[in-house]
Amino acid sequence: MTNDAATLAGPLADRSAWRADRCPIGKALGVVGTRSAMLIMREAYYGTTRFDDFATRVDISEAVAAARLRELVAAGLLERQPYREAGQRTRFEYRLTEKGTDLAPVVLGLFEWGAKHASPRGRPPVDLTHGGCGAPVHVEVRCADDHPVGLAEVVVSPAKRRRA
Repeated sequence: MTNDAATLAGPLADRSAWRADRCPIGKALGVVGTRSAMLIMREAYYGTTRFDDFATRVDISEAVAAARLRELVAAGLLERQPYREAGQRTRFEYRLTEKGTDLAPVVLGLFEWGAKHASPRGRPPVDLTHGGCGAPVHVEVRCADDHPVGLAEVVVSPAKRRRA
């Protein structure tokens, strides 16, 4: 077994001296930490916008769909937009916001991990490719200088204080 853990630096090196109670991962899971929320986001990335379609495609009850969509709207990942078909009452579509689109690499990473480790023979039922060139899409961690970064190369240190 290899040691592929991140390096905790500075005061974080003593794990008994701090708690991860403000962790962004925990905060993010508070927003999208249910299976149905992640699958609704998947469907939004695939172009689903209507309530009934979310409930059907995610295979959840209308009550669960309503609760998850309310939560995702409240969190700012989706926004409601009214529409009205001839002879019908006004209803709402759910559209991705910038915040919702920013979550896409996480969902694509889950897709990639699931394809490799949870799909039969490591093969997903669909392929994700770049529309511009046709190459397969994959998710990776890169630093701001565009170097690929493995987990063992990540250094976790206290956030630098920003000047007001």
